[in-house]
Amino acid sequence: MSRRAMERPRRITDSFPRRRRRGPGRPPGRLKDRKNKDKDKDKAQLKVRDCPRAASQPPPDPALMEMLRRFDLSWEYGPCSGITRLQRWERAQELGLSPPGPIRDALLEHGDNPDVTYSLWHEYEL
Repeated sequence: MSRRAMERPRRITDSFPRRRRRGPGRPPGRLKDRKNKDKDKDKAQLKVRDCPRAASQPPPDPALMEMLRRFDLSWEYGPCSGITRLQRWERAQELGLSPPGPIRDALLEHGDNPDVTYSLWHEYEL
């Protein structure tokens, strides 16, 4: 047998340099104090994008929201992340997928309400 046949098979980790840890436990570094931990929580909460809502807007009709939720969950009209519901409806129409007309009517009627305008996954971008 050749020497190569006896060697162990190559692994993906073989292409990365090995690093040795210094001493027992964690490698040296800066430890976070409790004050920084609270700041990190605040930063994490700020990363979530909130949709502005006018104070005078009443919550949308639950039947309307259910209809829009079903539209969001229908993958036959393509992905819905990173775009508004109206953009998704228009894209589906251009592709000849025949999206439901009442969805477009509701989106145009309630265009100023972010609960109606944005899909369930509008914060995720492709």
